[in-house]
Amino acid sequence: MTKSNFWVIGGEFGSMNFHKLVEGSAQVQGPFKTRKEAEDAWRAVSEENRHKAGVRFSIVEEPSRISA
Repeated sequence: MTKSNFWVIGGEFGSMNFHKLVEGSAQVQGPFKTRKEAEDAWRAVSEENRHKAGVRFSIVEEPSRISA
């Protein structure tokens, strides 16, 4: 059986090209067992920061692993 975790990552970026996070602003939430749980967390953190144009969050999925 394969298992995969989802994470919500992001923070405040130094410019609008979103290449480099402002030091100390990185945020990581998770792991989440389902994409739906990660989407709910992403939606909440994005809504909290929607007034900040330089803040962005993404959902990432870990590579699948096989468990015994």
